[in-house]
Amino acid sequence: MRRCAFSLSSGCYQLVYRIPYLGQKTWKLSENRYLGERNCSFYSTCTRPFPSYSPRKPTVKDSEFVQYIFGTIKQRRTEPLRHVLKPFESNFRSDHLIWVLMKIKNDYQLVLDFYEWACFFREPSLEVRSIIIHVSIATEDIKTAHRLIYDFWSKPNLDYDHSFSCFVERLIYTYKYWGSDPRVFYLFFEVLVEVGLLIEARTFFEKMVNYGLVISVDSCNLLLSSISSDPEKNRQTVKVFQEFLAAGVNWDTGSYNTVILIFCKLRKFKEAHHLLLQMELRGHMPDVVSYSNVIHGYCDAGELEKALRLVNEMRLKGLVPNAFTYNSVILLMCKLGNVSDAKRVLREMISLRIPPDAVVYTTVIDGFCKSGNIDAAIKLFEEMQRAKIFPDLITYTALICGLCRIGNLLEADKLFHKMLCRGLAPDVITYTALIDGYCKAGKLKEAFLWHNHMVDQGLTPNVVTYTALADGLCKQGEVETANELLHEMSAKGLELNLCTYNVLINGLCKAGNIVQAVKLMEDMEVGNLVPDTITYTTLMDAYCKSGEITKAHDLFKRMLDRGLAPTVVTFNVLMNGFCMSGMLEDGERLLRWMLEKGIMPNSATYNSLMKHYSIRSNMRVTTGLYKEMCAYSLMPDSNTYNILIKGHSKARNLKEAWYLYKEMIAKGYDLSLSSYTAFIKGLLKRKRYSEAREVFNEMRSKGLTVDQEIACYFLDKRFDEGDFGSIDGALNDDMKAESNRR
Repeated sequence: MRRCAFSLSSGCYQLVYRIPYLGQKTWKLSENRYLGERNCSFYSTCTRPFPSYSPRKPTVKDSEFVQYIFGTIKQRRTEPLRHVLKPFESNFRSDHLIWVLMKIKNDYQLVLDFYEWACFFREPSLEVRSIIIHVSIATEDIKTAHRLIYDFWSKPNLDYDHSFSCFVERLIYTYKYWGSDPRVFYLFFEVLVEVGLLIEARTFFEKMVNYGLVISVDSCNLLLSSISSDPEKNRQTVKVFQEFLAAGVNWDTGSYNTVILIFCKLRKFKEAHHLLLQMELRGHMPDVVSYSNVIHGYCDAGELEKALRLVNEMRLKGLVPNAFTYNSVILLMCKLGNVSDAKRVLREMISLRIPPDAVVYTTVIDGFCKSGNIDAAIKLFEEMQRAKIFPDLITYTALICGLCRIGNLLEADKLFHKMLCRGLAPDVITYTALIDGYCKAGKLKEAFLWHNHMVDQGLTPNVVTYTALADGLCKQGEVETANELLHEMSAKGLELNLCTYNVLINGLCKAGNIVQAVKLMEDMEVGNLVPDTITYTTLMDAYCKSGEITKAHDLFKRMLDRGLAPTVVTFNVLMNGFCMSGMLEDGERLLRWMLEKGIMPNSATYNSLMKHYSIRSNMRVTTGLYKEMCAYSLMPDSNTYNILIKGHSKARNLKEAWYLYKEMIAKGYDLSLSSYTAFIKGLLKRKRYSEAREVFNEMRSKGLTVDQEIACYFLDKRFDEGDFGSIDGALNDDMKAESNRR
């Protein structure tokens, strides 16, 4: 550390040490009236003293005149000065004003009265104005001093450069004799900031440092706050902070918080965290705001682990996270799909008596809706209303989206009308959610009714609205109508986005028009839209289903060459294509490649391979794949059980089939008709009649049509047992239906 300058706080001199900013960076500033590019020359350790005050000495005649005025105003103090001093008006000069002020400087009220009298005749010089400012500060009349400085800078048509130079010179010149109170310079600096003369404020700061005086941190904070209020001046704020710190300003916690927030806005989260650590090294304890800003920054960057570490750190220091801190963490958790964790944080927030607002509740509700847990979302929705926190449009829209996503259109419709009753006006997003829900349910007529209702309300459908309608039309096979709709959209000035193109490509593929779908992808690229993983996966799926596995594989390689990351869905499409083409060995190689690259397959990946090995009656490999799947903690789904039970039944491995059947039922899954049929036939062939009857009765309770061969067997069995009464008509009806189908 080097000894630097004297900082004068609260009227007392205080030795300050200059501590250069660790890891200081230079930010390039643009040249403007706000704050220009400056080279800090105030880092010099050489300081100069304030000059002594030496006004022009009066002549004998002037001295007698001044003494006469002084005696007159003292003797006739109770009379108005304009009346008392009228005889002296014709011979009164500005020099006389200063000489008289020197005699009455200890009588502040008389100084003000005499100054006001002099102002009636002529504009006082900057030296006189500076004197009165010094005297006002010395007598704690900050308001008058502020007015004298502010009024000067508010003059119209002022030459700022010349006036600034003269004013500063006179203020410094009169300092030692008329007050020696550094608050004069703090106030002058503050007024410069207040009137927007930020370049002059910087120059003045530098000049004061050269005189060994550092402007107070409160005054400097005013400059910092003024610059930081303009988002385009963020880098300038950081530069001022760093340069003033190097010059000896002992920034406070509020100053650090301002710059930490700016670093976060500039997405320089490491620098923000670094500054948080430096605060303590410089003797300033970070507060809740300091931590909350950095935590919010990390949350904004998706760095949940770092954010949670800081939350724990602030707790260890006895700081309680505020609503802003919790909001940031909850929002990120919901974005990452950790909605249950977000709910736990919400509960912690309530337990600490930090009341969550509508934004927090809406965030968690939206998270639950997006994860498909609509019941949990509705419970929170009801809870917030019980807590007298009223849902807003965003809350209702989140729930409506969630209900539409799971196909519960009736409840979504009810909630929409409930929202209207609360006086909330739905927006484009609300209507689009309903339109998309009805389109996905195949109810295009209702979807277009919602569209028309939306337009009637004066709302303009956006590209997402049109994309939802086009998707609904494509799923109904009406690709041409969807295309016409999108042309209408383009005519309204809306541009097709990637999602819209993907919808059309998917529609064309489902209609079997792969050539047109490929051409549309090429049109995308011409229009500077880059196809994404969904685009490639959709086309690969179409090629696989049409048996053109080579073209699908070529597309896959092209996608990788373009740096696009395939998803598990992409791999499943390829896997299904290999399996359908009988290329099971290639399918297994693809599975191994996925695992080597750290891409975790899902149950659908394994199901494709298991299904086709099972069809080949290779239950040894099928079982091996099932065990491998379980070893990776992948839960078997309904398709997995159906594949295994059907395969084991045909291979007469009834012990394994029976075990899997019981496990499947316990998990709430159902066998398909073909699996039931194969299982029952397998049991009958092994003469396991009681188990066959149990499965048969289970099958019929599900309302599934019984295979004729199985129905005949059980009819004959009952007839042989003499159980004529139990032969019901339904079984005969099933047999007739099966016969008609044949």
